[in-house]
Amino acid sequence: MMADGRDMAGDRSAESLAAIGEFAVIDQVVAGRQQPPLVLLGPGDDAAVVAAVDGRTVVCTDMLVEGRHFRLDWSTPHDVGRKAIAQNAADVEAMGGRATAFVVAFGAPGDTAAAQAIELSDGMWHEAERIGAGIVGGDMVQAPQWVVSVAALGDLGGLDTVRRSGAKLGDTVAVIGHLGHSAAGFMLWHNEISEFEDLRQRHLVPEPPYGQGVIAARAGATSMTDVSDGLLADLGHIASASNVRIDVSATSLRHDVDALAAAALRLEIDPWQWVLGGGEDHALVATFPAEAPPGWRPIGTVVDARVVGDGAPRVTVDGAAWDGTAGWQSY
Repeated sequence: MMADGRDMAGDRSAESLAAIGEFAVIDQVVAGRQQPPLVLLGPGDDAAVVAAVDGRTVVCTDMLVEGRHFRLDWSTPHDVGRKAIAQNAADVEAMGGRATAFVVAFGAPGDTAAAQAIELSDGMWHEAERIGAGIVGGDMVQAPQWVVSVAALGDLGGLDTVRRSGAKLGDTVAVIGHLGHSAAGFMLWHNEISEFEDLRQRHLVPEPPYGQGVIAARAGATSMTDVSDGLLADLGHIASASNVRIDVSATSLRHDVDALAAAALRLEIDPWQWVLGGGEDHALVATFPAEAPPGWRPIGTVVDARVVGDGAPRVTVDGAAWDGTAGWQSY
């Protein structure tokens, strides 16, 4: 049985996408889905209609390509679906909003089993329902490998957007969520080490701190982003946009490093590389003019950029430049 009760033996989902055809597969994917109240018109027409209660809509998009962002010999289609939704929802959270709806485009070879497409959809719905959102439409095309492209819509609930460009001198830098877990999990998978299953799973499916973007916005966050490329890399985006220097305290990150110490020892890798430079955890990091909200961990301070070197915006660790990898780059 599928997660929503569909009997695989009683339908055509064991056949390939090419054998069944695009629209028949879409019919199976959308059958029985319950949309949240903000979705006024879901799949089935030329476009969906989603209410924008705030009068403004947060919009973002992200793409997963097989072999570059996931491997089907590591991840189940359900995992891939959850990851595709989670990374987009985290971007909405980073603006101080909450995701309300997703639009999905899926490309795959024609001989892909329809059951895999349905499992991918189940994973997407699993993650979307965790935040009260729906999947309102999309497209399917034939492609040489799997490509999953998601666009997210979000609502600000009357709050101001929290941008990267608002950090101010003296602000506290704080984080909520895991750091380095996905990077550690990747290395465990890459080295075929079956231990540390929790870290291996965090690479396949991130756990953004849902709801904390709104909490940060209500607490007066001056800037915020999600940790998708790496802590130092993403803080670097804030430093550059805000024209400030951010100094991170190594002591404040000791708990994160200790949590990865056993896996790092097994792999003979410095865990600081994962904590400071590892991406895809989709934790949230923000700057606050006063005390950070409960659950957020202070990890640094916004300081005067003129104090160090040429005064250019930058991120330092205990006042010094970090000589390791700062984070992911797509090219």
